[in-house]
Amino acid sequence: MRRNRSTGLQLLYFGSLGLGLALAACTGAEREAPESPAPATAPPEVSFQHEPNVLHILIGGQPFADYVYAHPEITRPFFAHVKTPSGIQASRNFPPDPDTDLTDHSTMHPGVWMSFGDVSGNDYWRLKAKVEHEMFIQPPQGGAGRGSFAVRNYYWKQGSADRIAAEEATYTILAEPRGYLLIWDGVFSPYGETQEIVFGDQEELGLGIRVQSQLAEQFGGVMTDAAGRQGAEQIWSTQSEWIDYSGALDGKWVGMTIMPDPGNFRPSWYHARDYGLIVANPFGREAMKAGAKSAVPVKKGEQLRLRYGVLIHSSESRDDVDLGQAYQSFLAHIGATGSH
Repeated sequence: MRRNRSTGLQLLYFGSLGLGLALAACTGAEREAPESPAPATAPPEVSFQHEPNVLHILIGGQPFADYVYAHPEITRPFFAHVKTPSGIQASRNFPPDPDTDLTDHSTMHPGVWMSFGDVSGNDYWRLKAKVEHEMFIQPPQGGAGRGSFAVRNYYWKQGSADRIAAEEATYTILAEPRGYLLIWDGVFSPYGETQEIVFGDQEELGLGIRVQSQLAEQFGGVMTDAAGRQGAEQIWSTQSEWIDYSGALDGKWVGMTIMPDPGNFRPSWYHARDYGLIVANPFGREAMKAGAKSAVPVKKGEQLRLRYGVLIHSSESRDDVDLGQAYQSFLAHIGATGSH
């Protein structure tokens, strides 16, 4: 409502029943302009810097993660040096620092990755068979609060350069109020003359994260799932909507949360370890002590889709983290509702 600085005010009364309507007229005074609403805070810009074999991802001009798609030792793509909005690195150093890090599985656990210990008898997890990056099928595209890119990879037969499977992976990076959200969307199919690929049954199949060594349960970190279970002993081989690995680091509460898409072909069991590892695994039914041995075939002309969210977060205290709301936000982004 405007305020009037009037030097004269005329009141006119109307209505034979005693009802009045007052009309005010301003005479020669300046009217005060209405206050402008405070400008909304723009989300930070997601941008990319390309070097040979590495795509650097920045948010608000600061490093978020490196997507490494060709490496002399690690024969599959991965994300390394994954950082929170406060700039603290949440994933283990790559390569591990022997002075500060646990150094086990130094090449198999580089940060955030998706891999499989058994696809038609080929072991990509332990780097015995190779995943070849062919090309970016969607070039990196940044913007306010959002960036994305997509790649095509080929899975080689172990001990040869024959391709048995193709993967098209789309990566979306979102700057969320609760942290940075990486959405990993992979689609797998037999390649060329291959009539069928079969995903086997091991602990080591699916999407993995390796947190900073200081966040590991061995050193005071906390593993929690959506059902309220805590610790590797309680969580290993269970299923839930999400699982978080976090702890105190550099004065903040820092962590990484895996959120499987409820539309995946099967809920994921969690291969959870106190040294800083979580694998969301929908394949290893027998290995995860959950039933009969599993074999998941994908025939020529068919596809298998796996989609996960990974939230990288930091806050002043553990009480400031609302992972239930973060999971709902992830569902909204992928157009999913509810749980399995």
